[in-house]
Amino acid sequence: MTGSADALDPVREELLRTARASADAVRDRARADAAETLRAARGTAEELLARARDLGTDQGVADAERERVRAVQDAWAAELVVRAEVYTELRCAVREGVRRALAEGAVSQARLAEAARALLGAEARVTAAGGGGVTAEVPGRRVDLSADALADRALNRLGARAETLWAPQ
Repeated sequence: MTGSADALDPVREELLRTARASADAVRDRARADAAETLRAARGTAEELLARARDLGTDQGVADAERERVRAVQDAWAAELVVRAEVYTELRCAVREGVRRALAEGAVSQARLAEAARALLGAEARVTAAGGGGVTAEVPGRRVDLSADALADRALNRLGARAETLWAPQ
């Protein structure tokens, strides 16, 4: 029987060689598939990472813009508060100045009464106003030439020019 085993040696060797070749081919394909899968996974991971960076950057930019807008709004609100305080102080100072000027006789009560009658007619009832100046009335109409009213009208006439109070020098 040894003779027949020797006769099968070439067949066995050919089967082994074929099996090894087939196994090598399967192993090479598996390695190539694994390498391709790894390359594809790395590419996908890089794309996801790049997309995540872009989204993070976009979100950061959007957050920064929202914060910038909020800061501008807060600054504007604070500026408006300060402007209102300055205007109120100015109004108080102008009122006080007009009261002082009327008390010192810069414009006489008689002249203010004359102006009130010129506006309402000779029958107007003229009354001295507290703080200086006068008020006058006829049925259905009233004129206020008090110190505070005169000061307020003067400031109101400034209109948009009042903005120059806040403009840089």
